[in-house]
Amino acid sequence: MNSVIFHYRSGSSRIIGAMLYGTILFSGAFSCKKFVIVDAPVTQLVSANVFTDDVTATAALTGIYSNMMNTSVGFCSGAITLYGGLSADEFQNYSTSGNQVEFAKNALKAENNIIKQMWANAYQYIYAVNTILENLSHPSAVSLNTRQELMGEAKFIRAFCNFYLVNLWGQIPLVTSSAYNINDTLSRLNVSQVYAQIIKDLTEAQQMLPADFEAAAGERIRPNRWAATALLARTYLYSGDWADAIVQSSAVIEQTSLFQLNSDLNQVFLPNSVESIWQMEPVTPDKNTWEGYLFILTNGPTASVGQVALNPKLIDSFEPGDLRKANWIGADVTIGQTSYYPLKYKVKTGTPGTEYYTVLRLSEQYLIRAEAEARKNDIESAVKDLNIIRQRAGLPDLSTTIDNQTCLADIEKERRIELFAEWGNRWLDLKRTGRSEEVLSPLKSDWQGADTLYPIPLIDIQNDPHLAQNPGY
Repeated sequence: MNSVIFHYRSGSSRIIGAMLYGTILFSGAFSCKKFVIVDAPVTQLVSANVFTDDVTATAALTGIYSNMMNTSVGFCSGAITLYGGLSADEFQNYSTSGNQVEFAKNALKAENNIIKQMWANAYQYIYAVNTILENLSHPSAVSLNTRQELMGEAKFIRAFCNFYLVNLWGQIPLVTSSAYNINDTLSRLNVSQVYAQIIKDLTEAQQMLPADFEAAAGERIRPNRWAATALLARTYLYSGDWADAIVQSSAVIEQTSLFQLNSDLNQVFLPNSVESIWQMEPVTPDKNTWEGYLFILTNGPTASVGQVALNPKLIDSFEPGDLRKANWIGADVTIGQTSYYPLKYKVKTGTPGTEYYTVLRLSEQYLIRAEAEARKNDIESAVKDLNIIRQRAGLPDLSTTIDNQTCLADIEKERRIELFAEWGNRWLDLKRTGRSEEVLSPLKSDWQGADTLYPIPLIDIQNDPHLAQNPGY
């Protein structure tokens, strides 16, 4: 396919699209107004047709968000939440799909099709933004403001993809160009080198992106400066830079005119929630979010792909009176069997869409700052941040006189409760804090230490002699 289809939603200048295997394909979500179809070889298409004005250049960028949302097993749109949750201790698996069972048992094979698709999708998005960055670096009719903004978003997306790649697979190839002859021979780099590139991209994105949401007419569906700052705060936390994690999370928290914790927990995941830093708009007809579609149970969990229920141990970890349990967990009773499921997203199916997919939100920034403060032994500040989250959940304050070990344990628990069934946070937390063995080995009969990293897809190992497989596979 060597075509580009620009698809404009009726009544909106928003452009929805998808990046597919090196060809930029734009398709609409629910309704259309007009089409502009351009046929050309891919190498000519990107330079000659896509970057001739602000509208088409913006479409090339926003098309990546569409592709992130158009499949339930890709790199985003529920996959990291589902399979990260299965890898950890969040979900009980009911699917008989061999690919999904491997995640639940932490017995992944390098041939696993989900692993293959997640890895491939991430690098497709990176390839796309590299192409965009290269084209925007040349003189064109794209205005200076749009050029800066799109380059900032491209760097953010690359950092976002690399963040999850390095945390799921460990050492990875660092792809910073669209040159296939270079990319096909890359070796895996140390985690510290990958983090350095992520930090570089996000720091540069901060300078290029606007501080408001005007790029999407006030909606929070395109990352701005504060999305870059929020992801940078998380990156610093994961890489052990406590001081900078505090600085960056504080910068987001202090934007009180833009971000606040929703007092009503049922408002947190709605479109343009005041708590949301970055959301993605659904693009699949009759579905809002893939989490809602996959997780909400109506007749008990079945053997179909994606079918899971919340682990009873997670349910039992909620304190009495926790409003998050009352508002973010649903119960399905089928033939006398009660199954609990995530209810952060309330809609399983339905048109028009009434929910957006929340990627970054304010509460995580309080938890990032609390942990970084505790790592610096500032227990009083850490507990104060922790109590802000607990107060919203209707829970009593923790004492500021607790010791460091207790404080870190409380933070881990609060992260588990606040961020459950969101973007594999529990899986990544157990890995980065060295707690995987202690927590998961009693629950997983085949657990081994190598399971903390996913396998590099077999096809990539076979096609690139410079790639080495992770231990244990």
